[in-house]
Amino acid sequence: MRIVLVGPPGAGKGTQAAYLAGNLSIPHISTGDLFRANISQGTELGLKAKAYMDAGDLVPDEVTIGMARDRMEQPDAENGFLLDGFPRNVSQAEALDAMLKAEDMTLDAVLDLEVPEDEVVKRIAGRRICRNDSSHVFHVTYSPAKSEGVCDVCGGELYQRDDDSEETVRKRLEVYHTQTEPIIDYYKAQGLVVTISALGKVTEVTQRAMEALKKSDRD
Repeated sequence: MRIVLVGPPGAGKGTQAAYLAGNLSIPHISTGDLFRANISQGTELGLKAKAYMDAGDLVPDEVTIGMARDRMEQPDAENGFLLDGFPRNVSQAEALDAMLKAEDMTLDAVLDLEVPEDEVVKRIAGRRICRNDSSHVFHVTYSPAKSEGVCDVCGGELYQRDDDSEETVRKRLEVYHTQTEPIIDYYKAQGLVVTISALGKVTEVTQRAMEALKKSDRD
């Protein structure tokens, strides 16, 4: 299957992408991984992206599209892939359609993870990270530390990242609504969008997604 995964920040796209890709035996292709791999390997596209990022500028669509094209041409993506973070806007969606059409391929589904805005803010703004080890992550509501502000694992101080403040989260949501959400309408016009609720336990959301994808495949 060839799937695009969309949803607002805090919807759990990265977590669901990993589970779904594993269940479907297809590679999980995330924009973040593409950038990191190309930059660390010093590819031409990676060097271009790094130059823009170092200057504090947005990486142009053509660079992102080039990285995605290179990755989708790898042997492990021959029988399908799950795209996470790409396409990010309608221009990228049109470029993806053109890439697939050139190879006589099409997308099978666009999985839209739906989460109420207040829940997104609650999920992200409630995160607390250990200063000693950023892999130690807690949440004031869903997985609180035993002692407030103290890491259960190493006793380090827990803090809220600037990116996780409510003000920043709401700004990220504005960007999502303006730039990325329009691709949902773009793909709805093609009859590809499958919308599911991303509320509940991770395993419940994964099961919901798998059932929805299987149904869309049959349809």
